Amino acid sequence: MLRIISFLYAVSAYLGFLAIVTYFMAFLAGMIVPITVDTPSQLPLAAAIAIDIGLISLFAAQHSIMARPAFKRMWTKIVPEPIERATYVWASNIVLGIVLFCWQGIDMVIWDIQQPALRITMWALYVIGFLMVPVVSLMINHFDLFGLRQAWLHLNEKEYQPLPFRTPLLYALVRHPLYVAWAAAFWFTPTMTAGHLLFAVGMTVYMGLAAIVEERDLINVYGDQYRKYQRTVGMFVPRLTGRTSPEETATM
Repeated sequence: MLRIISFLYAVSAYLGFLAIVTYFMAFLAGMIVPITVDTPSQLPLAAAIAIDIGLISLFAAQHSIMARPAFKRMWTKIVPEPIERATYVWASNIVLGIVLFCWQGIDMVIWDIQQPALRITMWALYVIGFLMVPVVSLMINHFDLFGLRQAWLHLNEKEYQPLPFRTPLLYALVRHPLYVAWAAAFWFTPTMTAGHLLFAVGMTVYMGLAAIVEERDLINVYGDQYRKYQRTVGMFVPRLTGRTSPEETATM
């Protein structure tokens, strides 16, 4: 029974992720949902900026701290290993929900593209950025990333085995295509407000710092294999020479 409950817990975390990301997409687009990135704050400007920076910091802290190996070793003394990743997903869902519902919009317009073709192009790139998030994760370890594989193996009484280090498709071009996809979703908009800009800058800075920390962890796990990957593949921008092939082993 506990195995079934653990699996359902992981599934619910995944479904919660799909729901919050759907809301997130509407939030950044400034449509449909009641509170968007552009909804004007009723607070003084300084207070709105302080709250928004605090929300981004909360998001960054939760994602970074809970993803570190040292935290996981401590955390799994409390939370069973098969649902450790699902618990991380649940925490991420909750924290992102707090960010979205507490965001203080600053509606000063930075740019507003009115030319129809350019406006459509910006919206298309925005949608592509969001759609690339699941596509990129499916290239390597989508179900492992969201804790479903761990819970499924536990349900079937099989031992969890870490996935091999691979560089399929986009991972042969850049080391962090998932962050590139998120950045596209944050930055491509035909109308950029100051609040949206603050969100995009804050999240981009976080992803840049997170990538550096993540790579330190990956070197500790994969050693020279990952160092070679670093030397031959760019972090966020493809290199013209020295790329690895999709068949070479690597990771996210």
